[in-house]
Amino acid sequence: MKVFLSHTDDAFPRYFGDRALAALRRHAEVVRHRGDAVLSGAALAEAAAGCQAIIAHRATPGTAELFAAAPDLRAFLRCAVDVSTVDIAAASAQGILVTHATPGFTDAVAELALGQMLDLARGISDAVVAQRRGEAATPRQGRQLRGAVLGLVGYGRIARRLAVLAGALGMTVLAHDPHAAPGPEAEPVSLPGLLARADFVVLLALSTPGTAGMMDAAAFAAMRPGGFFLNLSRGELVDEAALEAALDARHLSGAALDVGSAPDQMPSPRLARRADVIATPHVGGLTVEATEHQAMDTVRQVEALAAGRMPEGALNAEAAFRLR
Repeated sequence: MKVFLSHTDDAFPRYFGDRALAALRRHAEVVRHRGDAVLSGAALAEAAAGCQAIIAHRATPGTAELFAAAPDLRAFLRCAVDVSTVDIAAASAQGILVTHATPGFTDAVAELALGQMLDLARGISDAVVAQRRGEAATPRQGRQLRGAVLGLVGYGRIARRLAVLAGALGMTVLAHDPHAAPGPEAEPVSLPGLLARADFVVLLALSTPGTAGMMDAAAFAAMRPGGFFLNLSRGELVDEAALEAALDARHLSGAALDVGSAPDQMPSPRLARRADVIATPHVGGLTVEATEHQAMDTVRQVEALAAGRMPEGALNAEAAFRLR
C-alpha cells in the first residue's frame, strides 16, 4: 500500500512526528509532501498520484476536485477530529473512504483553559510582557480561583475534565448542555443562569448550525459584570463584534481565545492585539501526547486497510466501493 502524507515541512514535526512516521512505514510505502505550501484540489491529486491513501493534516481540505482527480485514491484519512473541510458527499460519490482520528487532546485543552483562567485572574502575561520590554511591571491585585464560579457551556470530554480540575482547586462548577447531563462534579443550570452566576465562562460547545453565533450581544450582556470569557471551541460560535463591545464597555474584565474567525480557526488579529485579551494560536491540542495520539490513529487505520479491514473512525464505510 502506498500512502501520501500531506503535512508541510513546518507542520510535520508538530502534528505527526518521527515516531508515528516510523510506525507508518511498517505498514505502507510513504510519500511525504515536501515544502511549506498546503496542497489542495488538483495539486494534491497530482502530488499523491499512485497512492491509495492520503493522510491529511487539518489544514489540508478534502475537496470534490481532489476526489474527482485521484483515480488511485481509496481513502482520505484526516489526522484530526474535525472534518468540516472534507466534502464527504463528494468522496462518497467517488467511492472513497473518509476517516477521522479520535480526540486525544482532552487533557491538553482542559489544561490550557486552566492556564488561561489563571493568567486572566492574575495578569501573568501583562507582567511578563512589560518586563521583557524593560519596563517595571506594576503589581496589581488579582483574583483567586478558589471560591470563584466556573461556567461550562457545553459538557463533552474537555468540559468534564476541566470540571474535575476546577473542583480540585475549590471552584464552584456550573454546566449547561441540552444534550449531556453533568455528573456530580458540576451543577446543571440553564444558559441564562450560568451566564448570570459565573466568574469565568468557558465555551466548549459543539459547532452546529444551532450554536453558530450563540455568544452574541445578549449573551455577553447577561454575563456577570467583571467576568471573564474563554473560547476553546470554534470561532463561529462567537459574535466577535459583540465580544469587543463588551470589553470596550468594561462589562467584561478580559477574554482568552484559542480560536477565532481568522484562517485555520486562529483568533482574530483585531481581538488578539488587545491588552485585555489572551490569544493563543489554536494550540489547545498541540502537545506531543495529543498530536501523537491522532497520528497513531491514522497509522492504525492504514494498518487495517492494508490488512483488508474497515478501520475505526470510518465516516462513510457503506459508500467506499473503491475498497472493494
